[in-house]
Amino acid sequence: MPKAILIDTTRCTACRGCQVGCKEWKNFPAIPTKQLGTHQNPPDLTHYNFKLVRFSEHLDGDTVQWYFFPDACRHCVDAPCKNVSTVEGAIIQDKATGAILYTDKTAKEDFKTIKDSCPYDIPRQDPKTKQIVKCDMCIDRVQANLLPMCVKSCAMGAMSFGERADILKQAGERLEAVKKDFPKASLLNKDDVSVIYLVADTPAKYHKFAVADASDTLMTRKSLLAEAIAPLRKIVQSMQG
Repeated sequence: MPKAILIDTTRCTACRGCQVGCKEWKNFPAIPTKQLGTHQNPPDLTHYNFKLVRFSEHLDGDTVQWYFFPDACRHCVDAPCKNVSTVEGAIIQDKATGAILYTDKTAKEDFKTIKDSCPYDIPRQDPKTKQIVKCDMCIDRVQANLLPMCVKSCAMGAMSFGERADILKQAGERLEAVKKDFPKASLLNKDDVSVIYLVADTPAKYHKFAVADASDTLMTRKSLLAEAIAPLRKIVQSMQG
């Protein structure tokens, strides 16, 4: 049965346990970064940072409101990146979990095409191997009946993992409870993704790519264009050998 993750941002304290846990489980090295005057660090996702707690603040009258958003791949139900892939076996969907997985064959993909197809701006490229990388839902842990490391590392209980149907039910119940205090609360693209965010305010206040463009129903115009030209890319690549 497909799996899903619920991320309840109303419970997130930006401790970054999920961010650190992910990096440690993947055994990623430390990389040079910069302090830009914000709690958020590093500044963006990288090929060695699949999880990033985004931090933003907004002035509401005389009160400063903080917004925390643990950003990572949404594992789309119908993934645009998989749809525009031109390399067989480069981007696959695990049948048991629904997780979208990138293999080493992504090194042969056109990175710009894959990245532009993602309405959440998730894919990154390893500059050395040229592989395109992102969160894999800790598929190795899940297959061993363990929780994804971000869920396991969340001390605040802001993340839940389980069967998709159960998570959707939990998300709906939690939304109703949160709306009593936060009328603008919503679930982001819940029908289209396997990593569902509950936010208490306007999604754009959390992150520019928090929610997919609703006018295109998950796929952005860029990804639609990329999908349209994907067959042509395959022909050109076959001709080039």
